[in-house]
Amino acid sequence: MTIPVAQPGKTRIGWIGTGVMGRWMCQHVMSKGYSVTVYNRSKDKLQPLIEQGATAADSPKQVAERSDIVFAIVGFPKDVREVFLGADGALAGSKAGTILVDMTTSEPGLAKEIYETAKAKGVYAIDAPVSGGDVGAKNAALSIMIGGDKEVVAAVQPVFEAMGKTIVHQGPAGAGQHTKMVNQILISSNMIAVCEGLLYGYKAGLDLETVFKSVSVGAAGSKALEVLGPRMLQRNFEPGFYVEHFIKDMGIALAEAEKMNLCLPGLGLAKQLYEAVRAQGYGRKGTHALLLALEHINNVKR
Repeated sequence: MTIPVAQPGKTRIGWIGTGVMGRWMCQHVMSKGYSVTVYNRSKDKLQPLIEQGATAADSPKQVAERSDIVFAIVGFPKDVREVFLGADGALAGSKAGTILVDMTTSEPGLAKEIYETAKAKGVYAIDAPVSGGDVGAKNAALSIMIGGDKEVVAAVQPVFEAMGKTIVHQGPAGAGQHTKMVNQILISSNMIAVCEGLLYGYKAGLDLETVFKSVSVGAAGSKALEVLGPRMLQRNFEPGFYVEHFIKDMGIALAEAEKMNLCLPGLGLAKQLYEAVRAQGYGRKGTHALLLALEHINNVKR
């Protein structure tokens, strides 16, 4: 099959979901010269993009009617199903040859369902979840993990390059989502270690700024420590990635692991600890708010 490769000024882009990450990702696409139609349930979040030239739509269906490639990055699998497969979803507004791209972290099985349902209508679909949080989104430095047909991925590649630095086609539909589960499993236990290490340092009476200079560059260094460590030291727990979304991701990973007869005790522990974070009222804070839950468990007053 021959699919036109995306070109600024020619290919019309649709964008669904302009939250913490989506707003910046869409903005980078616009900066490359693509015309963009946007939709978000909270209309006020569209304003920065509209001011830069985007056109607002009233539904995902309307976005697709005006677009050649439609991207979405929303919250939960139920949202993904609604914006792609619902009565007013993007597929309902797509013509043959339209490309649908889900950049939400969602269920591999749902990615396959969207792919097959779209294919029956002559529409292409790929799953392309991302890693890098708000910093990666703002800096156009995301890691993009892609599942779908290689010819479709190649057609969208120039748009992906506007958003990310590490763009890897992982395999058929659903492979991007499975890869993102690997990513989230790796992060989950690392976040426990980062928070416990800093809590230990505090209780030991150390200057955490000084400690950070030593441990962030050695074998204990990690992206979580590098990016989120300074925020924890500043007591800034605003989200780069929401706790409630991370819990959703870990739940998906555990469900997929169960299907494969895998026991992942570290992931199970991380999810339980994050459930405690949400129970304490921090579900809309960043994932590094795990530190607050551990402080509560240990009766540490800060």
